[in-house]
Amino acid sequence: MKVLIINGSARPNGCTARALTEVEGRLKAAGIATERIEVGNKDIRGCISCHYCREHGRCVFNDIVNETAPKLAEADGVLIGTPVYYAHPNGQLLSFLDRLFYSTAGVVNKAMKVGAAVVSSRRAGSTSSMDDINKYFTISSMPVTSSTYWNEVHGFTAQDVEKDLEGLQTMRNLGDNMAFLIKAIKLAEEKEGGIPAQDRTHYTPFFGIDR
Repeated sequence: MKVLIINGSARPNGCTARALTEVEGRLKAAGIATERIEVGNKDIRGCISCHYCREHGRCVFNDIVNETAPKLAEADGVLIGTPVYYAHPNGQLLSFLDRLFYSTAGVVNKAMKVGAAVVSSRRAGSTSSMDDINKYFTISSMPVTSSTYWNEVHGFTAQDVEKDLEGLQTMRNLGDNMAFLIKAIKLAEEKEGGIPAQDRTHYTPFFGIDR
């Protein structure tokens, strides 16, 4: 069992990384392997709606998105962290997630992969940022992991986060809950012979519109 950890901060050792490390410690203690990917400091452009991925199964821009796709396929869970910028996640992270989730549609079955969002902020904007990330999970039939408070830490530096004892506690509980969900889904999958089938028969028929 493995969790793919995606750090959307431009600072690999900043507040977001500190929160992710706290979650990661609990995952590893539960026997869950992890792999971390840094995207917040990468040059990542957004989706251009060219639909190249629909024909070729990969994004037209051959960068970290295509490198991550097979890792997403292998993972049992995805943990995504971001700092808060103007009450939303880092722009590079959003471009990365847009292209990763869209280009792997029909290629990587994300259903029942466990998702979790972690956000760090100095003061506010954290819950709206967490909501942005959770929407990638809920559109993909991915169970969302909760904790004993919203999945957030506060501080301006990683040292500040050390003082946010409740925030770090929330991260530890998040890690425990995520590990439990992954294991529970694995057991159910073995017992039931697979995950629930995803019915995608019907779509709102507006595909003739040039978007």
